[in-house]
Amino acid sequence: MGVSDHMNTLQKICLVLTILGALNWGLIALLDLNLVTAIFGNDTMVSNAIYLLIGLAGLINIGLLFTPFDKETRK
Repeated sequence: MGVSDHMNTLQKICLVLTILGALNWGLIALLDLNLVTAIFGNDTMVSNAIYLLIGLAGLINIGLLFTPFDKETRK
C-alpha cells in the first residue's frame, strides 16, 4: 500500500464523516433534531470530539476539489 492508497482511504473516511455531518445538519433543519447531542449529550467531550472530527474531515475533503476524477487524468 503506497502513500496514494493511504490518502485515498483517508479521503474516503473523511468523506463519510462529512456526509454524516451534512445529514445531521439536515435533521436539525427538518426535525429540529441534533443526533449528536441526542446520543452523546449537549456540550460533552465526546460530542465536541465528534464535531471536531467532522470539521477536520471537511477541511481534508477540500483536497477533493482539486483531484481529477477520471482515471486517465491521474496517470
